[in-house]
Parts: sequence; C-alpha cells; structure tokens
Amino acid sequence: MQGVLTGFAVIAVVIGVGYVIGRRGHLGEHGREVLTKLAFHVASPALLFTTLARADLSVIFSSRLLVTAISTAAAAGVFVAVGVARGWGVGRTTIGALASSYVNSGNLGIPIAVYVLGDASLVAPVLLFQLLVVSPIALTVLDLSGTGEKGPLWLRLLTPLRNPIVVGSLAGVAVAGSDVRVPSPVMDPLTLIGNMAVPAVLLAFGISLCGSTMPGRGADRFPVFLSVALKAVGQPVAAWALAVGMFGLHGHQLLDVVVTSALPAAQNLYTYASRYRVAEGLARDSILLSTVLSVPVLVGVAAVLG
Repeated sequence: MQGVLTGFAVIAVVIGVGYVIGRRGHLGEHGREVLTKLAFHVASPALLFTTLARADLSVIFSSRLLVTAISTAAAAGVFVAVGVARGWGVGRTTIGALASSYVNSGNLGIPIAVYVLGDASLVAPVLLFQLLVVSPIALTVLDLSGTGEKGPLWLRLLTPLRNPIVVGSLAGVAVAGSDVRVPSPVMDPLTLIGNMAVPAVLLAFGISLCGSTMPGRGADRFPVFLSVALKAVGQPVAAWALAVGMFGLHGHQLLDVVVTSALPAAQNLYTYASRYRVAEGLARDSILLSTVLSVPVLVGVAAVLG
C-alpha cells in the first residue's frame, strides 16, 4: 500500500508543478508544445534505448506476458469495437484504445513493483510488450491515418522505422540481444537525456490542465468514461480471469499480473495525442480520471490478493 501511495504522490507533485508553471506562464504560450516535442523526439527515445539495452529479454517468453498481452488486447478491442460502431474516427479511436489498455509501467509501475511486489523487474514484461508491440502498432496507425501527403507505399511501410520512439526501442532491444556493450561515453549522455523524459511528460500534462474543463464534461464524455472503465476495471478483471482460469496462476504471480494490469493509463499517451494533434482532451481526461480511480483499485487488489 505504501508503494501505491508513494508512486501517486510523486506523479501528483510533478503534475502540480506543471500546472503552476502553466498558470504563471513561465514557459510562454508554447511551453507545453516544446516539452511535448522534447519528450517525443529526444528524451523518450533515449530513455527507452537505455532501459531496453539493459533488459533481460527472456521475460518475453513468460505466462505473465501472455496474460498482459491478452488482457490488453481485450480492453483495447472493446474500445475499438465501440469506436468503429459509433464512427469516432481512426485517430480518436486509437488514442481511446491506448487509454483503455496502455498502463503506466514506467514512472508509476516501477515504484509500485518495488514497494508492493518487491521486485522492480516484474514490470519488465509489461514495459517490453508495450514498447515493442503496442506502441509501434498504435504510432504506425496514427502516422498512416494523418492528413497530408502519405507518399509511396514502400515509404509508408517504413513508417515505424522513422518514428523516434520506435527507433529508440528497437535499438535498445538490438543491444540487449547482442554481446555489444555500449561504452560509457555514449551511454552516460543518453541516460542523462533520458532522465528528462518522465518529468517533461508530467510537466506538459500539468500545463495542459490550465484552463481545461472538468474531466468528462466535453464532447468526449462517453469515450472518456468508457476508456476509464475499461482501464480501471475491465483490464484488471480480464487479467485476473485469464491468470486463474487459463494459466493457473496463484499467489504472488497472480498478484503481479493483476496489479500491473490495474495501473492507470500512461502519461506519455498525452504526448502521442499532442504530437499527432488528435483526441488531446480524451487522452488528458482519461489519464487523469484513471489515475485517480486506480488508487482505490490498487489498494483493494493489494489487500485482497497480497
């Protein structure tokens, strides 16, 4: 329980600082946009490279990862089905599907894994799956669905390789899967740059709250509530059912997969929405509400299964 509260407290403070910065206008009218671009094009790729370059890729072949993959697909699939039926558009539906299933495995998942689960590496399968599978697919869909000149087919097929976040992730996996050791003069600056990613994302998110309406009151009210319900309740319930009924997990293994599935939507989803200028309000409100709602959910899961 301490890990849950500690993780949320850290996030809340940094977002609050961003809100104050936005209210006082310290970064000017383009401050949020600059922070978002910094995180997307520079800091996040560096963070993902340095994180994955040191990762143990054997975690990919685990039953926990299968539970994560199937429960993620289930939550996202429900939102996509509703989005298609109601004609929400590709970009809006993609962001909503991410908000319904893409967990905050980094800046919140790691401290919770340490304090609640007792091992930070337990969040690694979720982190790798999201970075190597979910993000490339979602970002490619957003790239290909954007307005403007799409270019020839061969160039469109190479879209994932031109996305800085995907490039950083793939480069990190390539290093982790080989015997190459990145020298300190290269890794240390990348680590320093990567350390800006989480604060930049959280500060930009806090700035975005300035002047915004109460969550769930705009045109995206139904998509927001749907994504929050799927993220906070649907995905952890699906993970529990799969873990118990299909894979026979119990004890700490069951607690691990349910806790990681109950994490709120990741803040970097707002970076994606801002970068592609689509469904920014949906991303912001879904992240905020799922983060608030996940506190009692995570506490309850830890109390029942812990």
